[in-house]
Amino acid sequence: MIGWPAAASAEPSSTGILEADSFAKEPMDTVVKPIDGINVVYQYGKPVPAFDTWDSPEAARDYLSLDGMWKFAFDPQDQGLADGWQEQNFDDSSWASEKVPGSWDLYDTPGFGTYDGSRFGEGSAFRDGYAWYRTHLKPDANWKNRFVKLNFLGAGYKTWVYVNGEFVGAHEGGNTPFSLDVGDRLQPGKDNVIAVRVYRRPSFDTYTGPNPKPIRSQTELPPGPVDYWPYAGITRSVYLEASSQVTVSKLLTVAKDHRLRLAAVLYNHGEKEESRLVAADPGEGTGGGIQNREVTIGPGEAKVVSFDLPIPEAQPWDTATPNVYEASVALYKGNGEGQLQNGHGSVDDRLSVRYGMRTIEAANGKLMLNGRQIFLKGVNWHEETAASGRSMTKEEYDAELGLVTDLKANFIRNSVYNRHPYVYEYADKHGLLVMDDLDNMWVDTASIQTQTETYGLSRALALTMAWNQANDPSVILWSLQNESTIGSDPTAYRNWLADMKQAVKSVDLQNRPVTWASSSSWDPAFDLADVIGFNEYFGYFYMKDSDLGPTLDAVHRQYPDKPILITENGTWSIYGTHGSADTAGTEEWQANKFKLHWDQAVARKDFMAGYTFWNLKDYKERDNYNQSLNGISGMGLVTFDNEARRLVYYDFRDAVNPNP
Repeated sequence: MIGWPAAASAEPSSTGILEADSFAKEPMDTVVKPIDGINVVYQYGKPVPAFDTWDSPEAARDYLSLDGMWKFAFDPQDQGLADGWQEQNFDDSSWASEKVPGSWDLYDTPGFGTYDGSRFGEGSAFRDGYAWYRTHLKPDANWKNRFVKLNFLGAGYKTWVYVNGEFVGAHEGGNTPFSLDVGDRLQPGKDNVIAVRVYRRPSFDTYTGPNPKPIRSQTELPPGPVDYWPYAGITRSVYLEASSQVTVSKLLTVAKDHRLRLAAVLYNHGEKEESRLVAADPGEGTGGGIQNREVTIGPGEAKVVSFDLPIPEAQPWDTATPNVYEASVALYKGNGEGQLQNGHGSVDDRLSVRYGMRTIEAANGKLMLNGRQIFLKGVNWHEETAASGRSMTKEEYDAELGLVTDLKANFIRNSVYNRHPYVYEYADKHGLLVMDDLDNMWVDTASIQTQTETYGLSRALALTMAWNQANDPSVILWSLQNESTIGSDPTAYRNWLADMKQAVKSVDLQNRPVTWASSSSWDPAFDLADVIGFNEYFGYFYMKDSDLGPTLDAVHRQYPDKPILITENGTWSIYGTHGSADTAGTEEWQANKFKLHWDQAVARKDFMAGYTFWNLKDYKERDNYNQSLNGISGMGLVTFDNEARRLVYYDFRDAVNPNP
């Protein structure tokens, strides 16, 4: 067997369920607290901060990027904790040096990005279980008595973090940023060590042998093997951020009708009561001015200060005119009013936020952007490249998302997990509409009940999705799940969806529509959705291509007030294989299938919210039915290795959007 963790705690049961270091509930302790009329998301006992600072540093704060070479070692026997791998003085000189961010799958896997499956099952891509990362750092001496956060943009699947040998927090979910308070663990001006323990569950008991048995978890999301690659390691950037003890944790915006509603979440990390002048600026180009408030905030307390700011010169954000503005909130100590008036003094803390003036709603069976009906011509996509796995560079993101704009698409579905913050920035600036998505893929009834009744990870991920992407004008839809089990008794399924929808709505001041990618066009919970979304493969997995149109009509008759979105449709082809449009696997067959479904969706543009092709690019998966292609699915508009374009790429690009 390949990549099997040998620790007894990681052995599967007879049912194929594996629980390694499982928690009683999700380990971030994600809760919502109403503060001054605004619901604030907390994790690890503090407001979840903004992660926009990853590449937009604030002048009032100090930063230390931890990207670079870290010491790395697999821990197949799960002996690292017992052997002190987390300790500051542990000797890691014999460990390998690996780049962070990076996906450990690419550390040593021959031909990972090729279609040659002759070595499928070899290398670090098939190493599961535990691994460790360690790095040394020396924060500036002036960081003493500051609020210091250790920010991870993504690591997974499960992560335990230690600073100088002391445990500071655990995280679950490989695609969601998280932040840990490490100020009382760091020693500014001295050598420090951060150690990160990471765990990935095996997908199968064998990747190359006959009759592989899937390995599942009762609590993880997704709970079992999926048809995309579960990249492991510290896959996105890591950085330290030092601010004043009284800080602006998060800004929330609602911009419409030339007014900006701005809510500033403040947090006092210190040990005494503090007073601050809070100054809100709607940003250049808006025609708005600065407004001030005074606030007193106790130790360990959070407060929300809200502003209603005129922005008379702001222009709407839309697909053709993606006007983006930058608001900011600054905190001043002492006689802040005089400092502002006289133009002197220093800012104690400041946070900026990117926003756009736009509205989005599902009304009368139509999806409306800025009061006009739109049709989403979209693609699903996976966040990966052959060269970098899930740890993509900006240049790779530009190339991938540049394909979307070249396709004349206006929409991307982030199937089925949150993306790197750069993706949302790109979409904001290029006028791409986004459906953000969760790790709730192929969740079975038992796992659904566990998530709703005790564990709470589905709800936690829904909350952080809506919180982290709250301000992006590009994000217009929240998706709650993909093809999960409805079951013979849909009560548990409905309760799960209702719980997540309530969570999202409770923190999204912009009240975006909620949907999901159902496996059925007759989902018994569609009445809960703002937009009906389902994956359809008529004429491929079942029935006939021509059955799509009548099905859409029937769903519309049952839910005439809800727009309908095809969240997935597509087929496969082997690149370079040509022939009849009736021959499965040819590029002509794949292209013809697309046109048949697109035409039926567009013909119903009055109530259709859009059509989303599966998939932008071929993608990696661990299911061994694709072993002959090195685990690559051929359902993309372009190939995985060199992004060569199939015939369907050009047909999709030429398809005319009826309501762009």
